[in-house]
Amino acid sequence: MPPPSYSRYSPGRLLAARPASATTVGRWARLSCSLSMNGCAPGAGDRGPVCVRETRALPAAPAPHDAVGRLRAAVDALWSDAAPPAAPSGIIRIEVPITQRVDAVEWLHTQTTLPRCFFSARAPLPDAPALAGNGNGNGSVHRQQPVSVAGVGSAVFFRGTEPFSLADWRAIKRFLPRDCPLVRAYGAIRFDATSDASVEWEDYGSFYFVVPQVEFNELEESSVLATTIAWDDSLSWTWHNAVEELQSTLRKISPCSSVQANKASLQTAIVSLNHVPTKASWDLAVTKALHMIKGRQRELVKVVLARCSRYITDTCIDPVELLACLKVEGQNAYQFCIQPPGAPAFVGNSSNYFIGST
Repeated sequence: MPPPSYSRYSPGRLLAARPASATTVGRWARLSCSLSMNGCAPGAGDRGPVCVRETRALPAAPAPHDAVGRLRAAVDALWSDAAPPAAPSGIIRIEVPITQRVDAVEWLHTQTTLPRCFFSARAPLPDAPALAGNGNGNGSVHRQQPVSVAGVGSAVFFRGTEPFSLADWRAIKRFLPRDCPLVRAYGAIRFDATSDASVEWEDYGSFYFVVPQVEFNELEESSVLATTIAWDDSLSWTWHNAVEELQSTLRKISPCSSVQANKASLQTAIVSLNHVPTKASWDLAVTKALHMIKGRQRELVKVVLARCSRYITDTCIDPVELLACLKVEGQNAYQFCIQPPGAPAFVGNSSNYFIGST
């Protein structure tokens, strides 16, 4: 099975996860997992936008530790509220600006909750919303472009086993309202959803996207820590389910760590390496594709000439440490990491720049 594709990124590497706090089971690692709803249930795309759509900004915090405390207090207040929203569905984002800039990879390295994701940006996108930053520490707020974003937990996820369809797209858009542009779903779609999936890709389905419960935005001069609460009674995930699960995730959030991700090199050795297809076979495929492109064959829609390099190492590689190394090496590239619960991590480093208009 070819790796999934993403609207801004090209294929990467699939790795088992093994952070320091995890316990390994077989080849993979077991981390704590957040529960949520699958927004792509049958008929979900026909229900229209969720009823409640809000973004709430809290006062700026001087450091990540303070921001975590403020978010916990805000979510606890929602739980103790005697009058929860009467609406059957909704999505609420609560965010705290942080006056210092913190590396999103370093923040992700300290977390032990799945799912998790990371996406970096090489340059500001023309339609990317800026975030409220507070980088100078004097209380003034100005808008800044995101440098990278990391997320853990699942406010709502979207996964299917059939090829991605317009109904699936509409189901995702229900939870991404225009009046809350910073609520975003991160994930990937398979190149060919009709082919059989190999075992390492089974947990991704034919597509997988997630709106993180806790999201860390690294900005140009500061940072933003945010939480997202999503619920839909028709999907058997109530307001109380969503708030209770978010409280559980927030209790596990580590604001920062003195142990940084190793950005210099991975402390592992390659035991064996093989390429599929071989270089000779791949050269023939490239030559054939070039002939087809020059011949302007109408049935040719997209060409992907990827090679699979399978590395066997003497130790399990921490996906976030690999991400840190790629970020240092690929200054002009995009890095990403996606890891659903119970699945290996999908890590990539690409200089390609794909944008899909919607």
